[in-house]
Amino acid sequence: MIDTDTLGSGSNFLAMELGFDTIGNATLICYDRGPVLVTDPWIEGAAYFGSWTISHRIPREQRESIGACRYVWLSHGHPDHISAASIEKLRDKIILLPDHEGGRIYRGLKEEGYTVYVVKDREWTRLSDRIHVLCIADYNQDGILLIDIGGKLIVDMNDASDNGWGRFVKKIIQNYKISFLLRLSGYGDADMNNCFDEEGAWIAPYAAKRRAVGRQIALLTQQFGVKYFVPFSSMHRYQRADSVWANRYTTPLADYASGFESSVTELLPAFIRYDCLREQVEEIAPRRTDETVWPPEAFGDNWSDPLTRMDVERIKDYFSAIEHLRRHFQFIGVRVGGKDHTVDLGGVKNNCGITFEAPRHSLMTAIENEIFDDMLIGNFMRTTLHGHRPLRPLYPDFTPYVAKYADNGRAKTTDELEAYFEAYRRRAPLDHFFHGLQSRSGDMLRAVMPPDSPPYRVARSVYYRLHGMHS
Repeated sequence: MIDTDTLGSGSNFLAMELGFDTIGNATLICYDRGPVLVTDPWIEGAAYFGSWTISHRIPREQRESIGACRYVWLSHGHPDHISAASIEKLRDKIILLPDHEGGRIYRGLKEEGYTVYVVKDREWTRLSDRIHVLCIADYNQDGILLIDIGGKLIVDMNDASDNGWGRFVKKIIQNYKISFLLRLSGYGDADMNNCFDEEGAWIAPYAAKRRAVGRQIALLTQQFGVKYFVPFSSMHRYQRADSVWANRYTTPLADYASGFESSVTELLPAFIRYDCLREQVEEIAPRRTDETVWPPEAFGDNWSDPLTRMDVERIKDYFSAIEHLRRHFQFIGVRVGGKDHTVDLGGVKNNCGITFEAPRHSLMTAIENEIFDDMLIGNFMRTTLHGHRPLRPLYPDFTPYVAKYADNGRAKTTDELEAYFEAYRRRAPLDHFFHGLQSRSGDMLRAVMPPDSPPYRVARSVYYRLHGMHS
């Protein structure tokens, strides 16, 4: 078992010769004779229109190390990973990005004057004498980063799920005696959980089931065969008066160990410093952030503000441009300032639709800047489903097509979508073929077994174990 010591939030320990820290929400700091690389630095400011703040303060030493890094890697477009207030303080750094189709983040940062490089997919890139990185972008507009740091491997998956790169990553992990997996886990609050049916009944989200987090982690680590797991990309809390209700579904640090049993992997604390030369981990103990509750008005949102006529036209143009929606929904509605507006998508006539109730400022900011996922994840917007009640509200026909493929991937029409997916398939044809088979098998299983049923959970557990042993 790895040696673990605890460092208080005020500790002044010496910088490492070679190693890494995990801190904040999804921030990894890598050292080689000093700070070299930081990932997804959310140092200050709020996210999702003020709904989120980080759950624990970043200690002074880590803040100074972030400022001393030469490279900043940004995984994807969510504001808890690309924090505008944070990267503004890192303007003199070299920004590294996954090779996302559409190139939206690259263009946006270049226009703002940043030095930006797109890291070529699945190729090792040298950042220092003993730090090399390999980046993979996937069709869900997520990115993962593999870091070889003095012969140890860190796999930073942040928010990503295996969308065609799992087999490739597992083969790399097998070459390392010591490997760390950093990934989002927990009850699942970071999604649209504020959904209702037509009768006004709340649709309980998956997070409400509070499944043992440790069991989920054990299945994941069995699949990838890593030596250590670090809870990551999950360290936030809600702070708006209209979203603090969702704090009941966030995951306390102590809950990550619940149900964890593994003969392969050791579960480490969320905030650690690992010394690669001594092969020793020390726990960092940052202070929790103050649990202040802010009114929506502090972030520009007044629930009584009405839409203008131009706002209504912009909303219509935004949703109508995404062709996939009209094949599955008859309408999209918005309720703002107590008044309803409906966009007839001009496609199917199935009485299926979605109504979003939200304040004007954040809604129109999301529409105009094409960042609708920020509204979904903020969990202050109320969403009503009409004519249907899928097992996962808004999936698979709304959220990915709007927030992932259209907003970030710039693929809105059928032809654009075909070109978008083909571009990712060309990068790794065999991996995407096997991923397609796995996805279709999962869809068939869900069609005959409800995901909450005991048979489905048993089948999923068996699948993960076999997949991890024989892939």
